[in-house]
Amino acid sequence: MGISRKKISLFDILNVSGYILFSIIVLYPFWQTIVLSFSDAKASSSLGVHLWPDRWITDAYEYVFSYGNVMKAYVNTIIRTVAGTFLIVGFTILAAYPLSKKDLPFRNVFTVFFLIAMFFSGGMIPDYLLVKNLGLLDNSLSLILPSAVNVFFIIIMRNYFMTIDKGVEESAIIDGANYFQILMKIIIPISKPVIATVALWAAVYHWNEWFHALVYIQDDSKTVLQIVVRDMLTAMDMTQNAQMGGGGMSTSQLLLSNVRAATVIISIGPIVLIYPFVQKYFIKGIMIGSLKG
Repeated sequence: MGISRKKISLFDILNVSGYILFSIIVLYPFWQTIVLSFSDAKASSSLGVHLWPDRWITDAYEYVFSYGNVMKAYVNTIIRTVAGTFLIVGFTILAAYPLSKKDLPFRNVFTVFFLIAMFFSGGMIPDYLLVKNLGLLDNSLSLILPSAVNVFFIIIMRNYFMTIDKGVEESAIIDGANYFQILMKIIIPISKPVIATVALWAAVYHWNEWFHALVYIQDDSKTVLQIVVRDMLTAMDMTQNAQMGGGGMSTSQLLLSNVRAATVIISIGPIVLIYPFVQKYFIKGIMIGSLKG
């Protein structure tokens, strides 16, 4: 008896080839940025495809980490991201769980109130005046508290909670559990997909957000990484323009391109490292949370 072999069709070959080509197209710019960040000025100035640097150097990274208070700003950004993410996830859970109860008094009124806040905002000047009147100017809390409640996240999580079998809660109530115990011991453990999804969104927002730091923070020791990187690249660009007028264009331009690549890798590094751990929950959480109304 011969061993049966699965016949590979033309469709399978084209399908796999297409995925490989798509992966290369997506990954090449990222790899090119890594190569540029570790290349020297001579290699980065040459035209063509760069798949591997001629010589691995860390000059660009050394320049970035030696600029001003970039390390302090990096730590500030990490602290802001962690604290802000926990705060957003906590408030989202506490708001979404009651709204998922159909017997909640004035449930529709609360829902409409949240929706109005999602579609209409006071604007930048009222936000600034509110932060100022609360005494949060030049305070790290000004980067966390104004964004602690996100209505879109609440709606997504509320819809997910509504898909959970009500028999689970009814059984816990019969056993003597209250709603807080049900939330902490039953609902949260079985809601990892949507919680991981909201946490990822919140972490990406806080990691990339820089405008509030630009408006509310005056002390350089309290600023975030994106502001320092912005100032560094602006200063380098001005230096490059000055050297262009004096005949020193090439060195400045190449240094700027290397440093830009290094700042990209440094800026997205933590998010890239975190994403694989929550990716398996991401699609399930967003799909379930967006279907039930």
